[in-house]
Amino acid sequence: MNVILRNRAFPLLQARAFDSNFERLVGGLLDGAPLAPRMNVVDTGAAYRIEAELPGVTREEIRLSVDKKRVTIEAESTVANELAEGEKALLTERSATKYSRALTLAGEVDDAAAVAKFDNGVLTLTLPKKAADLPKQIAVQ
Repeated sequence: MNVILRNRAFPLLQARAFDSNFERLVGGLLDGAPLAPRMNVVDTGAAYRIEAELPGVTREEIRLSVDKKRVTIEAESTVANELAEGEKALLTERSATKYSRALTLAGEVDDAAAVAKFDNGVLTLTLPKKAADLPKQIAVQ
């Protein structure tokens, strides 16, 4: 068991000071770098099901590719921070976000039978396995 000692006199102030200093130091380095969307990958036996969170993205902004065992998901959300005449922005934190993730599955996928659905910011891919990768049933005589 590890014991971690902390100065509990002003923990909230110390955390905020560290966060702001860290953000100032490294914040600009990752601007524009794509984020990896959170995913669930399930093997149903006959297919792979992938669920990926893509908040703020429309279906037109999603690009998918399947090449044998490799699946690539890319998307970019666009945010309009336009102001009407006479308006003045007091705070603008919303920005365009890029998502990118590639993964290699255990078996090859039948890309012709693949189905992609997008609902409420969640992309669901159903990727049937190729027939050669499915286990074969042998009849006992």
